[in-house]
Amino acid sequence: MFSPSEGFTFTNFLADAFSIFLFVAWLWFLFMIASDLFRRDDISGLTKALWVIALLLFSYITILVYMITQSRGMAERNAQRARDFRDELRQTIGFSAADELSKLDALRKSGSITDQEFARLRAKLIQ
Repeated sequence: MFSPSEGFTFTNFLADAFSIFLFVAWLWFLFMIASDLFRRDDISGLTKALWVIALLLFSYITILVYMITQSRGMAERNAQRARDFRDELRQTIGFSAADELSKLDALRKSGSITDQEFARLRAKLIQ
């Protein structure tokens, strides 16, 4: 179907572009899963080793199985890491929820934000 003797054709270009896309997607999923595996505290080292062996031997199938079975856990772990980073950053730069609430109150009193916006931002800040 695709012959190098044909030279440069649009069909060969599309096939090459598609195969490069699949390779990059495969690498991205591989690194994403490997980083999630090594950051997990809820599974044993043996289980991690089995996942890694499966990734090396049957990478496409293992990627699909891991994404199907562990996607919710991956999302929760990523969200928790983001919250932890945000809290650490707030402590480092001296963030104070009380200061932010007073700023929001000043914005509400000046009319810059409505009461509904104030309530939404206050709830988000308190989380």
